[in-house]
Amino acid sequence: MHILFITDNFPPETNAPANRTFEHAKRWVCKNTKVTIITGVPNFPKGKIFKGYKNKIYQKEEIDGISVIRVWTFISSNEGFFLRTLDFMSFMVSSIVASIFVKRVDLVIGTSPQFFTVIAARLVSLIKRKPWVFELRDLWPESIEAVGLLKKSLIYKLLEWIEIKLYKSASLIISLTHSFKKNLIERGVSSEKIRVVTNGVNLNKFSNLQKCQSLIKKLNIGNCFIFGYIGTHGIAHNLETILYAAKETKNKNIKFLFIGDGAKKRDLMKEAKMLNLSNVLFIDSVSRDEIQKYWSIIDVSIIHLKKNKTFESVIPSKIFESMAMGIPVLHGVPGESSKIVMENSTGEVFESENVTDLVEKIKLISSEYKKFQTFQANSIKASKNYDRQVLADKMLDILKEIS
Repeated sequence: MHILFITDNFPPETNAPANRTFEHAKRWVCKNTKVTIITGVPNFPKGKIFKGYKNKIYQKEEIDGISVIRVWTFISSNEGFFLRTLDFMSFMVSSIVASIFVKRVDLVIGTSPQFFTVIAARLVSLIKRKPWVFELRDLWPESIEAVGLLKKSLIYKLLEWIEIKLYKSASLIISLTHSFKKNLIERGVSSEKIRVVTNGVNLNKFSNLQKCQSLIKKLNIGNCFIFGYIGTHGIAHNLETILYAAKETKNKNIKFLFIGDGAKKRDLMKEAKMLNLSNVLFIDSVSRDEIQKYWSIIDVSIIHLKKNKTFESVIPSKIFESMAMGIPVLHGVPGESSKIVMENSTGEVFESENVTDLVEKIKLISSEYKKFQTFQANSIKASKNYDRQVLADKMLDILKEIS
C-alpha cells in the first residue's frame, strides 16, 4: 500500500501534528507500507525557515524511509488570522500541484487542525480517484472562533458548511478524541465512517529518566521544585494563568519553566518582567533530540487551555509525554482529557483560568510527597495504554480496510 499524507507540519518541526505524523509514518514504513509526505519547509512557530532549508518550489528528501516532498508556501509566523490564512492557502495549492508527481497512490490522508490541508487531500483524491481520509485533530472553524480570531459571521457559516461537506465526502474519518466523534455524529455524519485513534507517546523515546544534572546546573535551579509548561505559547493556551499563579506562589524553592514558542511568547515575557517574577524562566523551543532532557528536570507538568466549551473535546498530546516520563500533571483542561487524569490518578485537575485553584493545587502537590510519588507511579503505569507504536498499528489496520 502507498499512502500519500498531506500535512502542514513535519519534523524537524516539533509540534504535536509533526510528531504524530512522523512517528506513525515511520512505523508504517516498518510494516512494509510506502509513505509519501507532502509538507512545507520547516518554519513553525516563528515563521523562520530552519537552518539547512530553503523555501523552494519543490524539494525531496528521505527521513527514516519516509519520502518527504517539501513545497513552497507563503511563510508567516504563528500570529494573525489573515497572514496565517494566506500561509495555509498557499500550502493547499502547492501540495495539490506536487501530488501530481506522486505516482501509484492507494490512499490520501489530510490532517487538520487547519482544514485547507484537508481540502487539498479531498481534491487530490478526486484527481487520483482514490479514497481519502480526514484525520481530525481539531474542530475547525470552531476552534478559531473559540480563541477570538473569527466571529460567527457569514464567513464562519461558509467555513462550517465546507467542514461538513468534507466530513461527509471522506471515505474515513480518524478522530483523535471520542468527543470529536460524538460532535460529528450529532451533526449528521455517519458513525460508521468515524474511528477513534487517540494521541499517544513514543515509549522508546520518553521514559522515566534521571534528572539531567548539567541542565539543572546551567539553569541554576538546583534544589528547586520545578513546575513546567512545555509546548506552544499560543492564544488558546492562556498561559497568563500560570504566570499569575507563579506570582502568588511565595516559595523560593519553587520555580516555573516555560519551554517553547508561539504567538504569545513575547507578551508573556513582558508580563513576567513587569510582575518581577524571579521564579519564572523562559526557554526557547528545543529540538526533538533534546526535549527529553528538559522533561527530565520538571517535577510537575502544567497543562492549560482557555476556558471555552470547545476545548472540552481536546486531549493535549503533552499529557501522554508527562505520563511516560513519570511526571504528575496539574491539568487545567476540562472534559475528556481531565477524565484521563482523574481515572488514572496521574495528577490534580484545576479549573481553567482559575488562578486561586491552580495556586492551591501547586501547594498541595509540592508539599504532599507521598501523593506526589503515587502520581508518578500511576503516570508510568497509565502510559502503557497510549503506546504510539500500538496506536500506529491500529490506524494502519483501519486504513487497510478502505485501500
